[in-house]
Formats: sequence, C-alpha cells, structure tokens
Amino acid sequence: MNDKLPNANIPHIWLIGGTSESRTIAQALVAQQIPCVVTVTTPPARQLYPVAEGLTVQVGALTPELFPDFVAQYRVKAIVDASHPHAVEISRHAIQFAEAWPLPYLRYERSHVISNSHHVITLPDWETLLQGDYLNGQRVLLIVGYRRLAQFTPWHDRATLFTRILPSPTALNAALAAGFDSRQIIALRPPISLELEAALWQQWQISRVVAKTSGTAGGTDIKQQVAAQLRIPLLLIDRPPLAYPQQTQDVPTIVEFCHLHLNSSYG
Repeated sequence: MNDKLPNANIPHIWLIGGTSESRTIAQALVAQQIPCVVTVTTPPARQLYPVAEGLTVQVGALTPELFPDFVAQYRVKAIVDASHPHAVEISRHAIQFAEAWPLPYLRYERSHVISNSHHVITLPDWETLLQGDYLNGQRVLLIVGYRRLAQFTPWHDRATLFTRILPSPTALNAALAAGFDSRQIIALRPPISLELEAALWQQWQISRVVAKTSGTAGGTDIKQQVAAQLRIPLLLIDRPPLAYPQQTQDVPTIVEFCHLHLNSSYG
C-alpha cells in the first residue's frame, strides 16, 4: 500500500523505517526537500510519519525479489537503513542488494550503553537463554516482541511467564497462540516511563525480565534502571552481529549523505 504514485522523474532516497529514529530522519529529509520513500511492514507504523510533499510511505513486506522493481519505480539513489537493531534480515538483504546494484548504503545505528550492574546479564543469542537455566521456576516478564513468543511455549510448564506486547491484533493473536492467557498479557505502546515499568514488574511480582538490546530509543536504559532499583535480574539478548558497510548515529550526517547521492550517477 502506497500513499500515492511516485513521480517517475524524481530520484528518491530509500529509508528503511519502522522506528522512532526513522521518523526523525524522515522529518529531517522533508525539511531539506529531499524526496524520500519509507518502507514499513505494518499499517500502524505508517502513523509514525507526517503527510508531507516529497515523502511517500510504502506499507508491507518488501522481499529481496521485489527490490529491483522498487528501486526502479522510485529511481532510488541511496539507501538509509534505520530499521530496528534486531531486524537483521532486512539489513542483510539491503546490504547485499546495495553492493550488487550498486547503491550507496548508510546504516543509522542506535546508541546504547549496557550497564555494568550485576543485575544486568547480557546473553549472545536466544539459544543461550533457552538452553540455559535462567528461567526455571521464575516469574518471567518477556519484552521480546510477539514474533519470539512461540519459542517460549515449552517454558509454560517450567516458569510463570508474562509478556508485554504492542496493542495490535497480530501481536495479541501471536501471544494467545504461544500459550499466554489474558492474565499474562499486557498491551502497551512505548515509550514506557520508568515509573510505569517499575509498577508493572512489581504488580506481577516479576523475578526475571527478558528483553532485547534495543538501545535508548527502545527503552533499554529505563529497563536497566528499574532492574537496579528493584534488584531484579534483566537478561538482555545482544544485537545479532552484522558488518555494516558504513554507519552513523548522527542525523545531520545522514542528510549530508542524501544530498551527496541524490543526484549522483548511481542507480
């Protein structure tokens, strides 16, 4: 689903979106009158972006097979990847495509700081968590996204599980299918304040929390503060390793990158 038909005569920047940072980047490009097409996977993500001249939002899964037609349709001159840190599949495909086409590629990487508190435990991957003894007999809050909940279905007999998900039918149906009932689910859209985060952990008498290293924008900092305050272990699943060709945490650098390549001979 597109906002409108693209102007075939105007080159665009492809912004891989769906995050709060991608909204900030899109706003910066609109302010600089840089034509941009944002791709997001779900209709609610469309609401992140303003309705503005020069900004198009395409909703739906964009598979690698569709990349060539998409890039030709929008005359894409460069790719800015501001997808979620754990959405490595789309980043990997975009990098491979950018190298083959070729197109300039720039990754926006969230800043994140992992506390050295002994209440914060960083694990390299999901297998380490699920094959270990971290959750046995615990009251566990899962803040991991609905796509991961099915992996925890076998744990309903070994721990008391709760989950916080986005308030969407897709997320709710996934949680129910994974064995969670209404008493074990809370649907909230971030950002979550420190006070609300702490109250939720206390309300459910949580003894372990599992989350992804999602950076400051994803609330990792607040979760670490609450873990230290309540002395509850926070298990953070680390970002999957991926070698980005180039990356930045600076929005002005992205704007400069887009200006540089918008009228280049690439694409």
